[in-house]
Amino acid sequence: MRAVERIRNHARAMRRAKRHRMDLVGWLARRPQLLASTAFYETMSIFANRLDPRLKDLAELKTAGLVNCEFCLDIGSAIAQTSGLTERQITDLPRYRTSDAYTELEKLVIAYAEAVTATPAIDLDELRERLLNHLTKAQLAELAAAIAWENQRARLNQALGVRPTGMAEGMACAIPESRLG
Repeated sequence: MRAVERIRNHARAMRRAKRHRMDLVGWLARRPQLLASTAFYETMSIFANRLDPRLKDLAELKTAGLVNCEFCLDIGSAIAQTSGLTERQITDLPRYRTSDAYTELEKLVIAYAEAVTATPAIDLDELRERLLNHLTKAQLAELAAAIAWENQRARLNQALGVRPTGMAEGMACAIPESRLG
């Protein structure tokens, strides 16, 4: 059932696209193997649903903000809202440590996304152990894969100049963290 809901959330977000809909597909269509493998991985990550999708969405959105991928922040914010994250959770991501918008587990997930996205990855052992107090190993594997894939997505989008499509227009939207004052 979670997979069906995630597919609906992604479809809702994609329907909100107002411009540049085909940027990434246009680039990847030049290399059909890359397009097919990307579509396959995206699909499989949707069907890997032992972890609460909201936790994946939080981690992916935090990662997109750290990498500063405007397309990822656009689609990620739209998906996050359709999956049930609040506007405050989306806008408080840069200050999650001091925000009361998150549970202890959500803060750990966001911290893990931050640590995995750092180059080099930092302080993973302690975070992994703390997360295993709340998650199964299968759920943690799913979370780690979601964060790593978001890093790949964000960097590919930036490298190819994929632009935001307006999916989150009129909604709360996470911002690139380097732009915070």
